[in-house]
Amino acid sequence: MFQNIDAVLFDLDGTLIDSAPDLGAAADKMRTDRGLASLPLEHYRPMAGAGARGMLGVAFGLTPQDAAFEALREEFFSNYEACMTERTYVFEGVADLIAKISQAGLKWGVVTNKSARFTMPLTSAMPLFRTAQAIVSGDTTPHSKPHPAPLLEAARQLDVAPGKCMYVGDDERDIVAGRAAGMPTVAAAYGYLGATADTGGWNADATIVSPAALLQLLRMA
Repeated sequence: MFQNIDAVLFDLDGTLIDSAPDLGAAADKMRTDRGLASLPLEHYRPMAGAGARGMLGVAFGLTPQDAAFEALREEFFSNYEACMTERTYVFEGVADLIAKISQAGLKWGVVTNKSARFTMPLTSAMPLFRTAQAIVSGDTTPHSKPHPAPLLEAARQLDVAPGKCMYVGDDERDIVAGRAAGMPTVAAAYGYLGATADTGGWNADATIVSPAALLQLLRMA
């Protein structure tokens, strides 16, 4: 399954980087600006992979169907834009993983549902992404994950057949997208899974509990 892999594609938040502290801070500022009590990061972290929907759900109990959601979402985006590189960090083991992937001559890239408004400044500010050969955002193609279009676009940018690209992500939609694109898939069980996630039901080709475990799948360990 993981033989003849020429490229490795990754989800961003919860897979390569831990952006929960900045996402949570952006939402929490909205609470404190309104005189509400601050919530601890542990409240926000499980929903960090859901972006504005997740953060506003935690902070205010809102859903996208609520009338106030769109205005508060833009406020959240502005807050996040102002702080998105302050507390975000690369998960332990990821830098070594990327270095070994590059040393082995494999191409690598990122496919995220985060919009380019945030993806490009964030990845430009972090040294990890200097060697990435494709970065596809949630609005790069007409569809976002779980549609396969973003993954197929990344494969096109890398000039690698989809079947020779591995996709690694911490959300079920990542695995759905990867399978639809014809790519071997790996579930990252160290990411923002939330309390009810069962990676065993995602039908990924493999599950890893740390970034370093991917090296074993790639036979680089």
